Amino acid sequence: MLVLACADVAAQPAAAPVGPRFDLNRPEIVAFVNEVVRQDGLDRRQVRHLLKQAQPQPKIIEIMNRPLEKVSPWWEYREHFVTEERISDGVQFWHDHEAALEHVASDYQMPPEYLVAILGIETKYGRSTGRYRVLDALATLAFDYPPRQRYFSGELEQFLLLVREARLDPLTTTGSYAGAMGAPQFMPSVYRRYAVAANTDRRRDLWGDWDDILASVANYLHEHGWTPGAPVLAETRLDPDPTFQIEPHNLELNETVDSLSAHGVHLELDMPPDTPAVLLSAEQRDGPAYRVGFHNFYVITRYNNSARYAMAVYDLAQAIRQRQQSAAPAAAAP
Repeated sequence: MLVLACADVAAQPAAAPVGPRFDLNRPEIVAFVNEVVRQDGLDRRQVRHLLKQAQPQPKIIEIMNRPLEKVSPWWEYREHFVTEERISDGVQFWHDHEAALEHVASDYQMPPEYLVAILGIETKYGRSTGRYRVLDALATLAFDYPPRQRYFSGELEQFLLLVREARLDPLTTTGSYAGAMGAPQFMPSVYRRYAVAANTDRRRDLWGDWDDILASVANYLHEHGWTPGAPVLAETRLDPDPTFQIEPHNLELNETVDSLSAHGVHLELDMPPDTPAVLLSAEQRDGPAYRVGFHNFYVITRYNNSARYAMAVYDLAQAIRQRQQSAAPAAAAP
């Protein structure tokens, strides 16, 4: 069966109320059904029955079509994500899941603070995983959003396969407006490829099983090339008249420590001259500022294709680690 209810794994909200439905005779929907039946061996009647229950979500299209807001400077972006609440909640999360974090960190050679920080930024440690039915979100974007129809059609296909494999209930599974799911906000294709069943039950639960969640985030970073023990980023100091030019949206490691130094950008960290690097804009309240990212910084951007996101993960991770280390001796004191 395509539809497998699994209430203890899927997100919990009730099915969506009766409302507008998709016309299954639309050519793009007919083509989609034909493709997943032919390519994936899904049952045509079951696929159509499920799509018949999907509801278009105009609000999602409004979000996708909304003109891009002015890009906030780094200091504003940081203030939104690296907050006292997220730091203190991150320390508490670490305390609550210390054994699982230590186990996963050892298995994947991954600093636990980065796993905690990603979950803190993505969903506030699993508290805000999204309220849209994933079926509705992906069907809306696959069939009613032409600019990215190919991508979201693929994710809808992946969701149907995930439903079969992971025993999710497609009528109650919820996520973000783009169809990202669970505490780590994995899209269906990422869920299928990188989610890990950390326990012997072989079920990959990214909503309620923190062993699975932590192992899955670690596995994602590991598979994208995380280098154990290597730095993520460094602060800089500039010559009085630096000659560098910065590409605001570049994430590629197209510089080296040596080439940056030649342009008047020096690291406040001792690194080999040939270390690949990327120069980052990190605007402060009082003016321009710059940081330098390394390979592990680039790995974090594979989770979210944004330098600001990766810098926020780094800063939150460092703040949580520092707070956690300072809290440990106090807890051990008589």
